[in-house]
Amino acid sequence: MDEQISIGDYVLTGGELPALVMLDCIARMVPGVLSDDVCFTEESHFSGLLEYPQYTRPAVWEGREVPEILLSGHHANITKWRRSSPSCVPFAVVRICWNRRS
Repeated sequence: MDEQISIGDYVLTGGELPALVMLDCIARMVPGVLSDDVCFTEESHFSGLLEYPQYTRPAVWEGREVPEILLSGHHANITKWRRSSPSCVPFAVVRICWNRRS
């Protein structure tokens, strides 16, 4: 074996699902597979940062509220919030934190 790739920290029953995950990841990089380049460039893997937190309905879940800025509809302010989100940390920092666990 000359290369090892992890798709996550869990156990599966076979190699079919990891193969499909890899196929999907690679296919997304082929021009024309996604409807627009922004679909790829706004993802966390493109910039090397973890993506901003994702929210959905309901607006309040287990005491956690969706930030008001996300409900405002003001796209420029939402973009600014996403870029300044605490979750936007480099993957390298996550790796360092992960390595410190052991």
